[in-house]
Amino acid sequence: MQGRTRLTDVADQAGVSTATVSRVLNGKPGVAGETRRAVLAALDLLGYERPEKLRARSAGLVGLIVPELSNPVFPAFAQAIESMLATIGFTSLLCTQSPGGTTEDDYVEMLLDHDVDGIVFVSGLHADSQADPSRYLRLRERGVPFVLLNGHNPAIDAPSFSADDRGSMDLAVRHLASQGHRTIGLALGPDRFVPAHRKREGFLEAMHTYLDVTDPPVVTTLFTVEGGLSAGSLLLDAGCTAVICGSDLMALGAVRAARSRGLKVPNDLSVVGYDDSALIPYTDPPLTTIRQPVGAMCQAAVTTLAAEIGGSTVPRTELLFVPELIVRGSTGAAPGSANGLMI
Repeated sequence: MQGRTRLTDVADQAGVSTATVSRVLNGKPGVAGETRRAVLAALDLLGYERPEKLRARSAGLVGLIVPELSNPVFPAFAQAIESMLATIGFTSLLCTQSPGGTTEDDYVEMLLDHDVDGIVFVSGLHADSQADPSRYLRLRERGVPFVLLNGHNPAIDAPSFSADDRGSMDLAVRHLASQGHRTIGLALGPDRFVPAHRKREGFLEAMHTYLDVTDPPVVTTLFTVEGGLSAGSLLLDAGCTAVICGSDLMALGAVRAARSRGLKVPNDLSVVGYDDSALIPYTDPPLTTIRQPVGAMCQAAVTTLAAEIGGSTVPRTELLFVPELIVRGSTGAAPGSANGLMI
């Protein structure tokens, strides 16, 4: 790795000097942690093996249990968590679920057999209000630190980190109302899941606050393109000029529903998604969506888990993170309302 050209390649990729790359590769002090991570990431991206001295011994194992990976937001969570764990020396064991496959409980038993130091649950059974929370109580009794992402359950004694689902609906409804939309529909997954339930509550409250509408149309379906297609058709039948969806995949389905009827987005129907996963800015049209603060949530979860693994006492409450409305091309003025309303 001492060749000048290769050092330059890494330096260019990392956005640092070749001298900085050399210091990192030789394990010398005086390099900021963020800069060091950038150099290591550049090595990985360019396909170079890390020098032996940089292959630090793992500080321990952490299990990471996520739902299926077909929804791009879950790989985003997994990648962020894995990267942050690696930064502080932990090796992650990724466990992904699929319908009919290995269950969350089975994965937990497997992780315990591997003597993991902690577990991160992303949108797991803790988010299902109909699931028995005692499984987490038993895990706590065994002394295994764990954290929960997206889906707070007050009966579970663990740190919890969630996006503000109610607040996200306020952002979406206010945006659409400001563009003249009054008949706005909501497409969600099953209401038994905490994030979906909170979105419904936030939507109903926002529709009453901004439009004085007390019974707006809400369709419960699946968090998939197919679910969004079905919900979009039903909401179009209900006369909606705008649809808010519980995921970006659902929003793409709603766009497809409009086009199947010869309608244009956003001229005839405005569509708002949720998550803002990596490829969403490149859809046609680019999707207006609510961005989950994935990085901030994962950083807080990993930091908290590491502190508890290290023996520190951590708050076992829920921490809410503020989402962001990202306005793109899938929303516009309501049909017949060139300037919209002032909210």
